[in-house]
Amino acid sequence: MEMKITVSCPTPNRCTLLILVLFSFAASPLHASLSFNFYASSCPTAELIVSNMVRSASSSDPTIPGKLLRLLFHDCFGCDASVLLQGNGTERSDPANTSLGGFSVIDSAKRVLEIFCPETVSCADIVALAARDAVVTVKSLILIFILLCHICLQMQSSVEGLNMVVDFEQAGGPAFEIPTGRRDGRISNAANVRSNIVDTSFTMIEMIRLFNSKGLSLDDLVTLSGAHTIGVAHCNAFSDRFQIDSKGNLTLIDTSLDNTYAKELMKKCPSGSSASKTVNNDPETSFAFDNQYYINLLGHKGLFQSDSVLVEDERTSARVEAFANDQETFFRSWRDSFLKLTTIGVKTDDEGEIRQSCSFAN
Repeated sequence: MEMKITVSCPTPNRCTLLILVLFSFAASPLHASLSFNFYASSCPTAELIVSNMVRSASSSDPTIPGKLLRLLFHDCFGCDASVLLQGNGTERSDPANTSLGGFSVIDSAKRVLEIFCPETVSCADIVALAARDAVVTVKSLILIFILLCHICLQMQSSVEGLNMVVDFEQAGGPAFEIPTGRRDGRISNAANVRSNIVDTSFTMIEMIRLFNSKGLSLDDLVTLSGAHTIGVAHCNAFSDRFQIDSKGNLTLIDTSLDNTYAKELMKKCPSGSSASKTVNNDPETSFAFDNQYYINLLGHKGLFQSDSVLVEDERTSARVEAFANDQETFFRSWRDSFLKLTTIGVKTDDEGEIRQSCSFAN
């Protein structure tokens, strides 16, 4: 079967990114019914609407990008928006998913899309697009501010303006095209949750087994773990690295954790902390999508056990070091692994449906 893809490049920088994306699929074939610019005719503004919703929500709540990324990870492996469905016994009702957030952003985008393009854009695509846009949202907001200041303070040529935009984009989270055309699942079962997500206490063997079962490599594992460079975690997510002594105080039992960092965590999450108490996944640059996560790992400041094992295991430690030393290497790998993740087990064509509301099947 021959597949023809038309590439439209608004800028040379975007064109380069899109060409790299297309080449990445040469080694990992695109799902037959997913395509770039899937909504070009049926809903041309679909991606712009989602992007604007993510940007608007993030401007008032800087934790939104991390929530949207986590929401995607808990929806895929399957990527059919089943995690959004409400009701008893659904994935959303499982204890592992009760702390998920970002639903309001998805619902808001869906409501607007239903006005302009009724029964056209799937919730599954909205989740994937929102997570993709989440990593560049903070960068985009700062970029707009810089451009406005640039215009107000000094008039310069359009060429210089373009150079400034390109340079700044290279300093932020990676922006790239993703294929769309996913359809929404009709079934959501809580029993499917635990076998399809990485628990924060997982060993390397357990993570490799799960990723391999979904067609993802060891490199994908290290790369996608980089999602922890933003977002927050509840105290009970890493409580297994400590124990309570006879006086009711926490003591460190995981020797792989930096002592100073461990003391900071015990101070923020003392014994008896509220179940709603959270800490930043990345103690250094919690609201920036960058390679600081890997630098933290080298300093033994991985929040979860599933983070720390990446630098301790010789099969992954070299990749951790490579990402820590070169942010662009991480960004390139993130793009490739994100594309693979968001095409696993998707529903297309006559499978599933296009929901009218993301919270309920039609």
